[in-house]
Amino acid sequence: MSIDLLAVLTAFGLIFLAELPDKTMFASLAMGTRMRPLYVWFGTSTAFVVHVAIAVGAGSLIGLLPDWSVRLVSAALFGLGAFLLLRGGDDDEDEEAGARKTVTGFAPVFATAFTAVFISEWGDLTQITTANLAATNGALSTAIGSAAALMSVSALALLVGRFIASRVPLRTVQRIGGLCMLGLAIWSLLEVFVG
Repeated sequence: MSIDLLAVLTAFGLIFLAELPDKTMFASLAMGTRMRPLYVWFGTSTAFVVHVAIAVGAGSLIGLLPDWSVRLVSAALFGLGAFLLLRGGDDDEDEEAGARKTVTGFAPVFATAFTAVFISEWGDLTQITTANLAATNGALSTAIGSAAALMSVSALALLVGRFIASRVPLRTVQRIGGLCMLGLAIWSLLEVFVG
């Protein structure tokens, strides 16, 4: 298996933009204020790697379908992603509830962070996007790009989350991610009908 750098960068960019204003960023930020940030990052990163593996596996199965049907499903999934990002949502603060209690020690912090992310990411936009990209861009490259993006967002939230939240409107980041997804939906449709 070879690694396609463009596929890695595509997965990284899309997943990074989609995850940046997501509930997991806020959960990481909240947990980092009550728990040791490095332990939180290990927990969230492990959960992300598990989710990427599941999504890439699903995407690889999708990749066995005829090319035109994969492109059509990709267009639909990218369109759904664009819709979800452009319409926005206010459920991002709900994940803070699990981080109010101070937890110490590697194992409890790791378990808390892993569980919070593992449960909250099921069926998430980034998991769907990762499966979609794996079906069209290659499993290994997509896995590397997606995992790196998710782990980077968690690290970013832990290191400079307060700075970002107070200075960069997250709605702007959502719109940029939504427009990128919309562009990919249109591109996928064009590949189905134009060839």
